[in-house]
Amino acid sequence: MTKPGILYICPTPIGNLEDITLRVLRVLKEVDIIACEDTRVTQKLLNHYDIHTKLISYHKFSEKQKSEYILDLLKQGQNVALVSDAGTPLISDPGSELIKIVTANDIKIEPLPGASAITTILSASYNESSKFAFVGFLPKNKKEKEELLLKYSDINTVFYESPSRIVKTLEEISCILGDRVVTIGRELTKLYEEIKTDRVSNLIDYYSKNTPKGEIVCIIQGETKLISENITPEIENQIRILQNAGYSTKELSKILGLLTGISKSKIYDFALKM
Repeated sequence: MTKPGILYICPTPIGNLEDITLRVLRVLKEVDIIACEDTRVTQKLLNHYDIHTKLISYHKFSEKQKSEYILDLLKQGQNVALVSDAGTPLISDPGSELIKIVTANDIKIEPLPGASAITTILSASYNESSKFAFVGFLPKNKKEKEELLLKYSDINTVFYESPSRIVKTLEEISCILGDRVVTIGRELTKLYEEIKTDRVSNLIDYYSKNTPKGEIVCIIQGETKLISENITPEIENQIRILQNAGYSTKELSKILGLLTGISKSKIYDFALKM
């Protein structure tokens, strides 16, 4: 009986081609097949390191079909390396379907450590807390986006964003969470790398005047929630909305007191702490 092959999960550089481990390079040379998002992108990396392993495409539009094909290769005893265009596979990249069926068939998966935009930006940003949530790309739906940002408002929230949407996203963060501290990493490890940490209001002004280009990863710095009996995240958000609309603390306390049944003084004290 043929011994099954091994599926290797291989991180590739997120920009600078030197950011790849010796182990990944060895595996890419030794495996029978490399499954990649875009063969043209991966071929540039292989050419740089004089690697001649056969490539097959594996992207989100062919994930289910190609997963079955790769499973057959593994069952035949061939070793396969899975790579994405940049960074660590399966982090907002295709691969979950493959992992699912390979695991179900009891075939060995060997993950290799390496480059990731998430850990790169976290290491360059000072935060009071080490806790963070990576959420991929923020939801496009306004309500879903608001719910997600409020859910993780007390810890650092890491997400990807496109340069064409970054200003709008910062404006939405300002409306939902207030003038938070945000770190934006653009073109990480590349020639025009830029890392900026500032208040949302300042970043909106900066990127409105300096149109960004390239891949972007962001961190919204978490703020520990103020503890107050009966004050829910929804009420906290309503306070921020009324504050942003220009209502005084006294006015918003009266309005929310009538709507929620919570004493005006309790809302007033909470709003002042905010």
